[in-house]
Order: sequence, then C-alpha cells, then structure tokens
Amino acid sequence: MGKDQVDTNIKYIKRCIELASEALEAGDEPFGSILVSADGRVLHEARNRAMTGDPTQHPEFELARWAAQELPVEERRTTVVYTSGEHCPMCAAAHAWAGLGRIVYASSSKQLGEWLVAFDAPPLPLAPLGIPDIAPDVPVEGPFPGLDERVRALHARFHGAVG
Repeated sequence: MGKDQVDTNIKYIKRCIELASEALEAGDEPFGSILVSADGRVLHEARNRAMTGDPTQHPEFELARWAAQELPVEERRTTVVYTSGEHCPMCAAAHAWAGLGRIVYASSSKQLGEWLVAFDAPPLPLAPLGIPDIAPDVPVEGPFPGLDERVRALHARFHGAVG
C-alpha cells in the first residue's frame, strides 16, 4: 500500500473517530462509519444510535441499508466503508448482502473484547468474530496502530474506565 493510500485511510478513519465521539457525547457507544465512493467522495456518514432502544442501529448496518437503497449494484462493489471499529457479525453480514467493497477499520473486534474485559464491562452479546469469518470475500484492512488507541479511549470513557 502506497503512502497516498495510507494517508487517505488515516484521513477517513479520523472522521470515523469524530463520528464515534459524537455518538459518545449523545450517550451512545462510540462507533462511527463512512461510505466512500471509488473516486473518494463521502457518500454517507453514520454514527451509533443503538441507545434509541433498537440495538441494531449500528452505523455499518445503516451504511449497508442506505447503499442497498441508493446505489446501483456496480457502484456498491467499488465503495469503501471506513469505520472506527471492525464490523460485528450482524454488520459484516449486512455489508456482504449489500455487496459493498473494502472495509478499513481503526480497531478490531478482538481488541474491543479485550478492552471490555480490562474495563470490567459487560461482554459483547455476540462472539467477536472477525469480518473474514462472516464475509470471507470482503477485503479488510486494520487495525491502525495509534488510531486504535483513540478508539480505546472513547470506549474507556463510555464504560467509566480510567484509560
């Protein structure tokens, strides 16, 4: 991967972390995601809204639903989903069913599971499977050292943990 691609990935992941911070400020778990076209246009942004009482209101699921309704199949294949945290199994399945392209994430499901243990927080309600376990044909990149620590700090705040 070239320096330009790394810089692009970092730029979009930082926006996802901003969205995750917005979710946290709204009282929700800190997750944020964006859908980007092949030519680099941000097509749609979403943040976690599970506090609405609907625990399926994950940003990655919203992006998959939006893309399935708004984009032709050919365009969906060339998109990239950038996200603060690796897709959960539900979101990975929605991503694959919608026919979206590559996923780039700041922190992994494995990391989140480890952080929750360290924070003495409740465990995830699902097995922390990686995207390849659910959607083996979807290319993935992540985690990103340094940026994953920013995500960890948001989760620490959400769970009332110190660092």
